[in-house]
This record gives sequence, C-alpha cells and structure tokens, in this order.
Amino acid sequence: MTPGTILVGFVLLVLVGAIIASMIRDKKNGKSIQCGSDCKNCGGHCH
Repeated sequence: MTPGTILVGFVLLVLVGAIIASMIRDKKNGKSIQCGSDCKNCGGHCH
C-alpha cells in the first residue's frame, strides 16, 4: 500500500465516523432525517 492510499482511507474513515456521530447526536436531540429534522411532530413514524 502506498502512503497516498493509506491517507485517503484514513480521511474516508474520519468522514464516515463524523457523519455517524452527527446522526447519533441529532437523534438524541430529537431530530431525524426521516421526519424532516423534527421528530416531535412526525406522529411517531421515526421511532
């Protein structure tokens, strides 16, 4: 493996981790992509 391949793989891993952490944080704060970022008014469909 070349250093460039390792670097790109590491950057992708960090980006995916940040996206997943953001989704978890939003869900804990009552937001969800499926409900237009407002689970309080979705009628329980995103739970």
